[in-house]
Parts: sequence; structure tokens; C-alpha cells
Amino acid sequence: MKQKFNIITSTCIPLPLENVDTDQIIPARFLKATTREESFFGENLFRDWRYDKENQPKQDFVFNKPDFKEAPREGVHQILVAGKNFGSGSSREHAAWAIAGYGFRVVISSFFADIHKNNELNNFVLPVVVSEAFLAELFQSIAANPQMQVEVNVPEQKVTNLATGRSEHFELNGYKKYCLMNALDDIDFLLENTDKIEDWENVNK
Repeated sequence: MKQKFNIITSTCIPLPLENVDTDQIIPARFLKATTREESFFGENLFRDWRYDKENQPKQDFVFNKPDFKEAPREGVHQILVAGKNFGSGSSREHAAWAIAGYGFRVVISSFFADIHKNNELNNFVLPVVVSEAFLAELFQSIAANPQMQVEVNVPEQKVTNLATGRSEHFELNGYKKYCLMNALDDIDFLLENTDKIEDWENVNK
């Protein structure tokens, strides 16, 4: 979903697991779907971790626990805090569709697989890379108080643990930052700059 990014303040869902790959994010059997609807993929995010073979919620998975089962919405659970090396494995864009479709706007980790990181950006999900120490502190703060919030300031490229007041700067490509802050995909950006492109072509004929 195209949404403008500015300052996002939200509670978080913790997923303190390393090496979460794209097949775990969205199992391969869902890649056969003919729909592109993010909501379909969102419903099946972490499907095999969330549900048993009888399609009943697994109570020990974090998404199904009382503190975190509420669907993401403004100010609530819009941030996924994940362990190191998130999004490894196949390059399927469906994994980013599922994360966006579930309602997450930000994923925080200490390392992302490059292709998945770009897929998230292209689908209006912001991957925020932090130090391992900062990530560990976030997990500790959420464990102590599931209602704690994190602020992600896109203009300043700063993420803040509001429980401790500690902040870190995160890297963000200037082009992608502009697109996120203005809710533009690549085609929207080209259309916005049609006049400039035509002027350049006329000058360089």
C-alpha cells in the first residue's frame, strides 16, 4: 500500500530469530496464487509458524499471543523487530507483499538479505538496519513491556527506543527516501519527472 512516510511511532512485534528466510515468511505453495493482493499474502505471512495442520492458531507463536495478536494499525504493531539476517533465501517478492499486507510499515533488524531489503523498499516497507546491541536492547524492552513504543523518524533517518531514550541513525538511499516520503513507486517517480526527462532528451538530441 502506498503511504507517505514521515515519523512512525508504534508498538512492535518481536521475532528474535536469526536467519528467517523468505520461505518461512511466505511458504512456496502460496507463490502459485494468481492474485497480487497484499491482503491475501498478509493473511498467510509466517503461515506455517502461525497455524497448525488443522489451520488452528499455534498459541506459542508470537503473533498469536495476547499482547501481539491485535492487527497492525496506526500506532499499534506497525513495526516488526526481527533477528539478524532477515529475508535470506530465495528472491521472491511475495515475502515483501506478505509483510506489507499484514500491516507492517517498518522492519528493524541488524542485517537484511540485500534482495529482500530492496523488495521491502519497493513495496513501501522500510527496512531499518541497527547495531546488534541496539537490536538486543529493543528485544529486552519489548519483553519488559510489550506496550513500549519505537519511533522511526524517516526525515532524520533516526530510530529511537522510547523506553530507554536511546537512538541510532540508519542508512537510507536518497532516492528511496524521497519515494517513501512522497508515496511514489518507480513509475510514479518517472511520471512526476516527465517534463525534466523530455527537456534532457531535447537538449541531448
